[in-house]
Amino acid sequence: MINITIPTPDVSITKQLDPKESNIYGFTEFHLISREVGGIFMFYNSKNELLFVGKARKLRPRIKKHFEDSVSDIKQHRDEVTKIEVCIVEDPVHREIYETYIINELKAKYNVDKVMFR
Repeated sequence: MINITIPTPDVSITKQLDPKESNIYGFTEFHLISREVGGIFMFYNSKNELLFVGKARKLRPRIKKHFEDSVSDIKQHRDEVTKIEVCIVEDPVHREIYETYIINELKAKYNVDKVMFR
């Protein structure tokens, strides 16, 4: 049996309720997510339920794309996202393993690929 430990988030940001304080998509601390490193990201709702898990070679542009793209798996649910957690994982093979494991272990609500629990 393989034992996988979900990494501790390196960055966790939450959506601000006051639109005057918000910056990008309601997240004032979006700048804390690196543009240059790879990793996995997790979107949560206000009940702390995992909505979506993804991976990227460059985190910030990929996360922004989920809020802008018309083909994103969460396009109908963007308003539900109230927290973003990011784990830096440079190795692409490790990113793939963590993403698949987290999707299935924590039962991400809106992931459609790599789902084995349904």
